[in-house]
Amino acid sequence: MTIAWVWAKTSVNYLGFYEKKMMKFARRQRILDVDYTHLALDEEGDLFLTDFAVPFVECLLPENFWSDKEWFEKNSQRLTGTSSIYRIRTKEVKGKQRDIVLKWNRMGQGVPGSEDDEQLANAEFNSPFEEFSLLMELRSLLRATGTSLYTQKPLAIFVPEKRVELRRMGRKEYLMKAIIEKHIEIDLDMHRAYGVIYEWVKGIDATQALQQHIIDEELVESLTLQAHKRMLDCGFDVKDNKPHHIIVRPKGNEEILRDSKNNPLYAVVDHELLKRTPEWEKIVKGRKRKEYLEKQRDRFRVGIPTRLPPPLKHVNIMGVDYIYGPCESTGGALWVVGKDPDLFDYFLPEKWEKTPRNRLSAYNEIYHTLTKDNINLVWKVSKVGVQPDMDPFKEDEKKILEFGYNSPFEEVSLAIGLTRASIPTTYPRAIYMTGIKTEIPNTLSDDSRYESHKKYMTPDNRPILRKDRDYISIWGYWNGPDEKLADEDGNYYRGVDALRALREGMISNETYLNLLQSIKQRLLLAGVEDLNLRGSHLLLSVLISTGHLITDRGNIPEIRICSFELLKDLQKQQINK
Repeated sequence: MTIAWVWAKTSVNYLGFYEKKMMKFARRQRILDVDYTHLALDEEGDLFLTDFAVPFVECLLPENFWSDKEWFEKNSQRLTGTSSIYRIRTKEVKGKQRDIVLKWNRMGQGVPGSEDDEQLANAEFNSPFEEFSLLMELRSLLRATGTSLYTQKPLAIFVPEKRVELRRMGRKEYLMKAIIEKHIEIDLDMHRAYGVIYEWVKGIDATQALQQHIIDEELVESLTLQAHKRMLDCGFDVKDNKPHHIIVRPKGNEEILRDSKNNPLYAVVDHELLKRTPEWEKIVKGRKRKEYLEKQRDRFRVGIPTRLPPPLKHVNIMGVDYIYGPCESTGGALWVVGKDPDLFDYFLPEKWEKTPRNRLSAYNEIYHTLTKDNINLVWKVSKVGVQPDMDPFKEDEKKILEFGYNSPFEEVSLAIGLTRASIPTTYPRAIYMTGIKTEIPNTLSDDSRYESHKKYMTPDNRPILRKDRDYISIWGYWNGPDEKLADEDGNYYRGVDALRALREGMISNETYLNLLQSIKQRLLLAGVEDLNLRGSHLLLSVLISTGHLITDRGNIPEIRICSFELLKDLQKQQINK
């Protein structure tokens, strides 16, 4: 079959075609902030190619360096070390040939020497994707700081199809489970081997150079310490820092290659124990959080990219911009509020669905959780399609019964519309449609929203609202305005609903009733009615550092709406009439 894939490199798109019967598919995939072209191969397994591998991708197909055992025996060399590592000359394909290093990853195994070496006591081997991600980050920092330290180029991760017993690979199940839990964007298989492929660095290691009398012990020690310091300066550490990881290039019998200032040129290899320093880890997490907050602040301000990374699409539903895409891990779909595709990955179900959660309501399925990206979210199972449990002979409940529950798309549209009308609300972040089929008994169902939403379709021409799926709306956990947190990530707010504030004596009976009346009037002026207005639908803000309520200039508590399932758009109803 003929397969096509796209490589993205800086601002240029490389379109390549490769015809191969053994290839099932190829697609772009971002894992731990590294872009890969993932090739799924019928019998050989999987190959994850970095953009460095683009010029000679065919050389890295397994039959061109590994699975042809006769070729492998004649063109490979087992390298020294405690791991299983080989230097391999690939076959020549279309006039291209490469010397590569294949090293079988040791994730889930105990670190040799950790019982006797205090520095290695808490060390753990990186997974192949962690290894590549950390190395890519280090290389970027070395370039940015102008530090003259060279490393191997990470080319690909090769995962043979064959599954192997854990004991044969030396893996410990509890270690592998912890590693698998950290990998959100990809399902690691603890029973498959993972090989990292690097470009060969010409030269010999410092220990070999010493044994061949090319350099002396003083220079070996100097280069080892210098390499370690340069990595530390960039925020990285290697617990097993040793001369075997320093590669120098001989120049004659008693000299090595040097730069114009006579400084030795060398490269660092072996990154399976590469880690960020605690100080740099803290900075990285802070930067990622700040980047997220800034993107949320600007989610509607950014222009829609002319080309979105597949399979993401821009859609507009009920006046709200979303980035839409499938959720491969569950078979569901996701609509992320705004125009920024970089926000999509934050709300994939694997980031929040199984993290520890606190239930926020005795009556509704509403939960607060801290995602795997350390983001506080509130998610709520939508009641759309379910008939409200109301008495048809009570006038106020009859209105609710006739109206039914809003869909999550209506809820988000109402929240955005009210914010634009200067009525504060909590922040809608995303809508998730589950991949698991569900069924509501006819006696309990309300088909009104499925009928009214028929005209809204996904980019793959399916209804956005389906009776056989559950829907979950995802909201920002209220700890302050997006604009404030993007500028200053601190002085957090704590949200307290008005009814609880009344019960805890934070506000008086009079203030409580005035807040309800005030918001009712403001909603009506905006053309919206809350059919079941309660104090629990209004969120007050407490400044955590002082414990004081946030108030306006008239010393009235600031409020924002946090419940949207029974908000009725009166203007929309008038148009429909």
